Amino acid sequence: MAHSGFFLAVEAAGTGAHPASWRRADSRAEDLFTGRYWVEVIVAAEQAGLDAVFLPDSFGLQPGGPGTTRGRLDAVAIAARVAAATHRVGLIPQAPVTHTEPFHLAKAIQSLDFAALGRAGWEVTVSEGDEQARAFGRKPAQAAPALWHEADEAIEVVTRLWDSWEDDAEIRDVSTGRFIDRDKLHYIDFIGDNFAVKGPSITPRSPQGRPIVAVRADGAADAEVALRRADLIRISADDLDAARARRTGLRAALAAAGRDPDSVHVLLDLDIHLADSTDAAHAELRTLDSWADPVVAPAPSTLRHLGTAETLREVLAAVDSAEAADGVVLRPLALPAAVRQLSALDQKPLSTSTLRARLGLPRPAGRYATSTEGPPS
Repeated sequence: MAHSGFFLAVEAAGTGAHPASWRRADSRAEDLFTGRYWVEVIVAAEQAGLDAVFLPDSFGLQPGGPGTTRGRLDAVAIAARVAAATHRVGLIPQAPVTHTEPFHLAKAIQSLDFAALGRAGWEVTVSEGDEQARAFGRKPAQAAPALWHEADEAIEVVTRLWDSWEDDAEIRDVSTGRFIDRDKLHYIDFIGDNFAVKGPSITPRSPQGRPIVAVRADGAADAEVALRRADLIRISADDLDAARARRTGLRAALAAAGRDPDSVHVLLDLDIHLADSTDAAHAELRTLDSWADPVVAPAPSTLRHLGTAETLREVLAAVDSAEAADGVVLRPLALPAAVRQLSALDQKPLSTSTLRARLGLPRPAGRYATSTEGPPS
């Protein structure tokens, strides 16, 4: 299966990935908790020709500079708000699994896929640390292997629930008064270490069948889950050689696990700050760093590009030609400033197809479609 071109997405993290981005005069921090802000930012990303928008989320407060923290809205709710205002761009919210139930997550992402007419995805995350555990009070903080084992089970439950309705389960037979063919609804009967879920879902199978699943691969535990479950694997790297080596290793591991490496896209994170000139971009970042901490500026966590839309286009071409990734997730350090510049990338207009089709992935058949199992009573 061939990839469907170089995939370009943006991560819309509040006012930007830099913790002091809210202090810029153009940050629109005062609008951050309005629907208008998110509609305008994501519509601009769509008009710039980007394939998808990732929406980060967490149950913890975000750092906002020395002595300050920031709140956030729910990422799935933001995506649902934006779905009606967009027509082509993929919407991929993060949704943590650690303190939530997979039944609720399955229904939320299915509903988003309906609202977006087949443009939904789900980036799987976990909730680390005591702060988030105390927010729920149900269990103590867990180590990474336990968190990602639970995430693996949660993804299995969610995808089974997505398949628990056959595509033609809704018959809407007025003459008999039957809205659903109950023989085409299926128990999922999952019993694991963290969940025991019978199902079926209460939501019909959505336009993509299964919305796109994204997982970061930063460590051993999350990479193992990504190799088993993800359609999109996000990576970080210090340079293109490291990114290419990481992608090559992941593709070999996918093949060893019995998956077609061409059915999974490896996306490289790229931190960016864009301005009218490269000198201006560097100067603006120095200002951001001075606001973040007077002594120690935040260290880059992955490749970083400071410049203009034109120089960014050159970097993206270099990533593609080096086969360092199948696409890039832009992480603007100052989001509204970057979005204004992205229209100059001259991306080709997006198709109106589903997110899955844009990735070159077929709509999967439901795993229970040939089951002889009886309907729920």
